[in-house]
Amino acid sequence: MAINCRYIALFIIFSLSTFEILGKYMKFSLGPNLFFWPKTDVEQFYQQAKTSSADIIYLGETVCSKRRELKAKDWLGLGRELAQDTNKQIAISTMTLLESPAEIMTLKKLCDNGDLLVEANDLSAVQIMHDLNMPFVAGPAINCYNLSTLKVLLKQGMTRWLMPVELSGDWLNTILTQASQENIRDKFECEVFAWGHLPLAYSARCFTARSEDRPKDDCQYCCINYPQGRKMNSREGEQVFVLNGIQTMSAYQYNLINEVTQLNAMGVDIVRISADNEQAFTQLDKFKQQLLKPSKHSLDENNECNGFWHKIAGMSVA
Repeated sequence: MAINCRYIALFIIFSLSTFEILGKYMKFSLGPNLFFWPKTDVEQFYQQAKTSSADIIYLGETVCSKRRELKAKDWLGLGRELAQDTNKQIAISTMTLLESPAEIMTLKKLCDNGDLLVEANDLSAVQIMHDLNMPFVAGPAINCYNLSTLKVLLKQGMTRWLMPVELSGDWLNTILTQASQENIRDKFECEVFAWGHLPLAYSARCFTARSEDRPKDDCQYCCINYPQGRKMNSREGEQVFVLNGIQTMSAYQYNLINEVTQLNAMGVDIVRISADNEQAFTQLDKFKQQLLKPSKHSLDENNECNGFWHKIAGMSVA
């Protein structure tokens, strides 16, 4: 028993030393599920998330208010359950495109929840959080592309910023360097979307309903028939997009596993794994292992990409 305890102690010391060499401990988050799933599937997924290696869990409806398998009170209840049952940080993600007074009312309920961190994906949420004098995460749909915008969001109460998904590593490094020069880098955490279908664009029209020749107002909630979105190919048969209601996503899954060491060296605080499906839990483990023991991973050029990070065509592999 004494020998075992000694080995355990040595392992802990080694692990801590490794993180000291690498720099400060980089956390890993599970992003919100962007697709429309039945309530039971959502609940089962987050039961698995409880025991996952994620340090932070985001949850909530970010795409369409007509997706009512879980209402605002259900998302808040699920978030509080996760917070109570785990040591993970739990955050509620808000809608990206608001189109009605009812959606604003729901947004206010989510923002003024009393105990859970909020990821703001629209400037309406930013303003509400500012009025409440509460900290918030600036989500990927907040178009923050430069230091001036970062300063504005910081004044509004932002404590974490998720880089827009289509921007490059060089661009991020420049912004973080500028933030350090302005002595504001320690005022916010930086999070990077590193795995999953990229959320690229939003529209007032519903692409999935249109693909079934349905009007948006009578969509029959058809998104639920496509738990991984509806794939759209070019006339040449090449994968182009995934249609997800009013959201357009990349057909390929973004994968920055080979850039984990670079992300850590740049001072990125959090790496986000999107909750596309149960693969997300495996990816969380792989990304964490990559931080401790870096190795070269081969990407599938027919299903994966990392082009945006390297300033080449987005769906390419560097």
